[in-house]
Amino acid sequence: MSLSPPTIASLRVRPLMVPFRRPPASASGAMPSAPIVALDLHTEQGVVGHAYLFAFTPVVLKALVAILEALGETVRGEPLAPADLDAKLRRRFTLLDTPGVLGLALAGLDMCAWDALARAAGLPLAALLGASVRPVKAYNSCGLWIGEPARLADEAEQLVLEGGFSAVKVRVGRADFAQDLAAVRAVTGRVGGRVTVMCDFNQSLTWNEAIRRGRALDDEGLYWIEEPVRHDDYAGCAKVAQAVRTPIQIGENLLGPADLRKALEAQAMEFVMPDVQRIGGVTGWMRAAGIAQAHGMEMSSHLFPEISAHLLAATPTGHWLEYMDWASPILREPVVVRDGFVQPAAGPGCGVEWDEEALARFAA
Repeated sequence: MSLSPPTIASLRVRPLMVPFRRPPASASGAMPSAPIVALDLHTEQGVVGHAYLFAFTPVVLKALVAILEALGETVRGEPLAPADLDAKLRRRFTLLDTPGVLGLALAGLDMCAWDALARAAGLPLAALLGASVRPVKAYNSCGLWIGEPARLADEAEQLVLEGGFSAVKVRVGRADFAQDLAAVRAVTGRVGGRVTVMCDFNQSLTWNEAIRRGRALDDEGLYWIEEPVRHDDYAGCAKVAQAVRTPIQIGENLLGPADLRKALEAQAMEFVMPDVQRIGGVTGWMRAAGIAQAHGMEMSSHLFPEISAHLLAATPTGHWLEYMDWASPILREPVVVRDGFVQPAAGPGCGVEWDEEALARFAA
């Protein structure tokens, strides 16, 4: 690779509505399909970086696309230097600040830039970040949504078999806690003796209720209880963590490394699981990984298994990869799980390659 980085030429932005194999239905609500934005960062030297963003709701797709297109114009002619780009753009938006939709857009651009840089270097992203391209242990998070507890045992068995998984996650947060308890017991009763089981409340409880339910779950053999209270209520989450024996996992909604520091200072959790598009892209993730290492905090991922596999390989306290197949329908080579591990793509970049026919079919 030349010492002179490639120059950014354009950013192509394509909004999509992608069908789910198993539509999510958590305590946060149901999603009939996945609003995704596919990104292609073109350089003047012909290298193209790929990434995607998950918009959570179709309501923000149009706004997210508009912001990304404007950012593409903003960075045209800039050197492909992701850390410099991130710093420059965040300075530019200091008065507005960068959580929310703008934050997602900045992270998507950053992810694209790192993918392009790795491709220009002819290296897998993990290798560019100084790590070996090694398998990362994963849990299957593609099912066990809020629903009839009686059907969950069979589904848990299916999820384990799909990739030889050694862990699955069940969603909780029903109005009737007895139904939550029945759901957890259905899953642990079927697969708990063989695999690890986590649960996720999806921010649905007050801290008092989280303590009540958490204590009731303490003897159910769960590996962690995830997001029992609102994601930014670090004080409330700390009260839960102190009162409940089962480890508390939060982090998918941390809006940058500074939020991780605040959560750690509040002692809000025993595990952390940032989301690459919320934490600030690859740049934000690696900064968060350093903070987690300094605190001895095990760090898992949320969504985006293609890029998360590379990031966890380069994370000193890397823990679990959350396997979600939401982008699989639009990828030429979706992530493959073998014996419960995801192998980061061995070719240049992070491994995201589009199935162009699928992108056309799911265009929004």
